[in-house]
Amino acid sequence: MSSSKLKERIGDRLRRLLYGISPLVLVQYRYKKANGRWYKPSNPRTLDEKLLWLMLYWRHPLKSRCADKYAVRSYVEEHGLSHLLPELYGVYGQSKDIDFSILPDRFVLKCTHGCGFNILCRDKARLDVEDTKRKLNAWMNVEYDKLGGELHYGEIEPRIICEAFLEDRTGRPLTDYKVYCFDGKAHCTMACTDRDAKGAKYDFYDREWKNKLAYSKSSLLANRDIPKPAAYEEIIQAAEVLSRPFPFVRMDFYSVNGKTVFGEMTFTPHGGIDTFMTDLAQDVMGKLLKLPEKRLK
Repeated sequence: MSSSKLKERIGDRLRRLLYGISPLVLVQYRYKKANGRWYKPSNPRTLDEKLLWLMLYWRHPLKSRCADKYAVRSYVEEHGLSHLLPELYGVYGQSKDIDFSILPDRFVLKCTHGCGFNILCRDKARLDVEDTKRKLNAWMNVEYDKLGGELHYGEIEPRIICEAFLEDRTGRPLTDYKVYCFDGKAHCTMACTDRDAKGAKYDFYDREWKNKLAYSKSSLLANRDIPKPAAYEEIIQAAEVLSRPFPFVRMDFYSVNGKTVFGEMTFTPHGGIDTFMTDLAQDVMGKLLKLPEKRLK
């Protein structure tokens, strides 16, 4: 086992141990490790601090449904936006249920109960099916809520979905358009570009895509103007309709050959500890986020 894998396993075990004491203890550990100071849930100010409060103390059932990568599809459909959903090829309870022979040459497999559980297949003929099943089996057994304290993931039934592989005519990686919404109002959009194994670039624009916002640390900027996506108003309108019930949610979309495609709804970006943001972003968006009354069930 490589040293990085060993450290990852030790870290996972430590986080599960801390979660067993209390989700708050796990959050305190993560926050202190990232910021060098203790998290104070009694007086949250920044965006991250308020997202962590929501993570721990606002257990709305709709939140888990919309974080579920399969169940959210029916939520989108109920709001008359089914045309924005990527094509669904199948939903499975186990990896052994997947019939790879009937899948198209290109597709995406996702586990529904966490983040980062994705397999992008660009050529089925070259896909190692057994290795793919091993990865999916491992992910299906992960109790994702116990790794970061994101309690809403613990209420999601682990499943696997297979969706269309999204690409435009250029064949280059698509830009993610991530709309930060507060009480159903879009504040800004983050364009996520230049994604590779080492990371990505994050550029923020205001709601109208007229001004670039100083919300990302300079090392993470693309250092070029990102063009406004086609049908940007459709992205904003859909984001505001779907985000209406929530104090905060990040609405993720793609633009594929001019067509808007829904991605997912994210309630705790980066597990509620977003170290790539500037202090300005944390302060401005922290003020926009109005915390509701506690809801623990």
